[in-house]
Amino acid sequence: MSESSQPQPGPEKASGGDGTGAAAGTLVLCDARLADGRVVDVRLSGGRIEAVGTAGSLAPQGTRIDLGGYLLLPAPAEPHAHCDTALTADATGPATDTLEDVQRRTTEAALLQLGHGATALRTHVRIGDVQALRSLEAVLQAGRSLRGLAELTAVAVPRMLTGAAGADGLAMLRDAVKMGATVIGGCPDLDPDPAGYVETVLEVAAEHGCAVDLHTDGDDPARLARFAAVAGGLRPGVAIGPCAGLSALPPEVAARTAEHLAAAGVTVVCLPQGGCAALERRGAALPGSGRAAAPAARQAPVRLLRAAGVRVAAGSGALRDAANPVGRGDPLEAAYLLASLGEASPETAYEMVGTAARATLGLPEVRVEAGFPAELLAVRGGSLAGVLSLAYSRIVVHKGRVVARTSAVREYCDSAAVVALELPRQSQR
Repeated sequence: MSESSQPQPGPEKASGGDGTGAAAGTLVLCDARLADGRVVDVRLSGGRIEAVGTAGSLAPQGTRIDLGGYLLLPAPAEPHAHCDTALTADATGPATDTLEDVQRRTTEAALLQLGHGATALRTHVRIGDVQALRSLEAVLQAGRSLRGLAELTAVAVPRMLTGAAGADGLAMLRDAVKMGATVIGGCPDLDPDPAGYVETVLEVAAEHGCAVDLHTDGDDPARLARFAAVAGGLRPGVAIGPCAGLSALPPEVAARTAEHLAAAGVTVVCLPQGGCAALERRGAALPGSGRAAAPAARQAPVRLLRAAGVRVAAGSGALRDAANPVGRGDPLEAAYLLASLGEASPETAYEMVGTAARATLGLPEVRVEAGFPAELLAVRGGSLAGVLSLAYSRIVVHKGRVVARTSAVREYCDSAAVVALELPRQSQR
């Protein structure tokens, strides 16, 4: 099987190219199957869905793309990435942190995830230490260069915020917000005064109207209850993750903690594809790698959290960096893992990388209905469970135009079994 992220000869029928031009004119997606089984035509204009009708019912105009054989879904979003350190696992030494290298890595990681369907991404960026604000500057530059392809927002992540050691971190955090970071993050678990760290983050966020997105293992229920008590009602929103430690608590304690989070309106972002470096858990060295191994993987108790009314989104976390040498940055893989582990149905799992992830980022909801934003993902396949299981060929629509296309072809050699059973030699997936 071969797979390429380069534009491939596509299913355009007509009339105005392939929908990837700079001008967002009218684009009609024809014969697309929706998750509820309907086959429809969808007309996009001005960055929004203008009309949805039964197949063949919309007047032909503008560019038309034949989506026969594809499932059309609201585009997913990436609520928890680390693009500045992504794709560094193969480095022979410490990853370089020049502005140019961080911008290149961030752009490459964002485009990789865009190719999978994520038209909006939130990436956590450490500030302070030797890199000061350089990595944040590079990520913000990458975000500007990606405009029109994907929406990239940055989370400023200071190491320390309390005591004498935290004074510089607090000053740098304020500078980061002035530079353009729209979300304040960090890891209170690593600060000598976790409660003070959280209070400082919430104060700065309220002062500047920023969202909050903190790293925590979630293994201290009393700390989470206090956090929920002070974070409730903060706008534009509060998220924490990956909260894998909640799964190690007694069920009744975890349930009470989840109720506190739900009452405060706190979102939990789980990472089914693996953790991230921010929590800095140390383990034994990996043989032959020179890197420390992450602890045995745990996942947030998604079913328990959702049963308590907590909004749960799913992100990708580390992407081929020191915390995780592998990774695809694929929202559909995150949904697949949630469904395969029994944490959610395929429909709920996709909602966690779609609607819930977009809400975490403060973005409007997307439905395949007139009036909604034209943020869409077409995946070759006939059902949601099917595309979560095996989904290579994808067409990504952002602001009403095609911004990425992946085509894959599987071929089989000559075989008596294939001939006898009349199986296809070649199929596009």
